[in-house]
Amino acid sequence: MSRLGPVITLAAGVVLAAGLGVASINAAPAADNTAANTAAEAPSTEETTPARQNATGSPATGNTAEPSAAPSPTEPKKIAKADYGGRVKGNGGLIAISIRNGKAIGYFCDGRTEAWFKGKESAGELSLAGFGSAKVTAALAGGKARGTVALGGKTWSFVAPTVVKPSGLYRATAIVRGAKLRAGWIVLKNPQGGFTQVGAAVLGEEQLDIPRLDGERPTTPLTVDDTTVYPKDVDGFIEEMS
Repeated sequence: MSRLGPVITLAAGVVLAAGLGVASINAAPAADNTAANTAAEAPSTEETTPARQNATGSPATGNTAEPSAAPSPTEPKKIAKADYGGRVKGNGGLIAISIRNGKAIGYFCDGRTEAWFKGKESAGELSLAGFGSAKVTAALAGGKARGTVALGGKTWSFVAPTVVKPSGLYRATAIVRGAKLRAGWIVLKNPQGGFTQVGAAVLGEEQLDIPRLDGERPTTPLTVDDTTVYPKDVDGFIEEMS
């Protein structure tokens, strides 16, 4: 099995701390004010005037407006499920993004540098934060994510089409000699056949060579640093990272 060259992570925190939160939007419904002239009249949301008196002094009856419903505040629409993957321009690395019910994670790797991102999607806009000042922003439309990734003081653009399994984002973790092993992969199926993939692995603070996944069966167990690991697709770990 071929092995990718060593990678240099941005910092010891290759995997983001779970403390990063996802902002939520709370909307309170507007108050519905009504007024009533008498017990015999229906409530109205419009301003009323005193009832006219007839010749006998009794109030005249008349039509009153039906109460108008207050507009219901709505939250921005969120994408239920989507996966994107593509090449980063001017860098040669790959980026993968996955969204589940508005929660989003991303992974960038070029064989030398890697970074994980987490955040949210709302109304077709994506905002992810990584270690330090690293970030990913993108607009989602037409089956593509178009945006930028900022990392290590540099910014690159990307266009990542939607992908389906086995293309996508994969991750594996294990405890080896008391230290945590973390590995990540991006797998993209080529239109002409075969797969493009890149990944990185870290044991504690040590960078490791990382084997390639089986493109057709990416969750097949494999060996990293004499330890068997079990890669998961994004549905198996997005909740624990978001």
